[in-house]
Amino acid sequence: MTAKIAYDDVEVGTELPAQAFPVTRAALVQYAGASGDFNPIHWNEKFAKEVGLPDVIAHGMFTMAEAIRVVTDWAGDPGAVVEYGVRFTKPVVVPNDDQGATVEVSAKVAVKLDDNTVRVDLVATSVGQKVLGMSRAVVRLA
Repeated sequence: MTAKIAYDDVEVGTELPAQAFPVTRAALVQYAGASGDFNPIHWNEKFAKEVGLPDVIAHGMFTMAEAIRVVTDWAGDPGAVVEYGVRFTKPVVVPNDDQGATVEVSAKVAVKLDDNTVRVDLVATSVGQKVLGMSRAVVRLA
């Protein structure tokens, strides 16, 4: 597969379609099973509060994976992402209710690079707070 977006069709400042991703306690338990990360701060409210957290928090890698979906959906091919990195700035607090939390992600092309690649900068927030910093992906376009 290859990216469906052509390099020549994007400019610096091109905005990718923003998305909002729900994060529920059930999703965290499923992610724990898939990843093998059973740290109780991600599923046990009592434990999370005992260690000083406001509530259960989402796995950082789960948050990172949800955020990059904005880029992979836009490019049309997850394999088009050749590099991706973030800094974890704030946890995504996931309350034990029917809504859980939401991670809102926007992104734009920041730099056109060589070899049909672009750097995309992402902004990920939850409850108005930035949860990922320095979130950047290098994407090879068609």
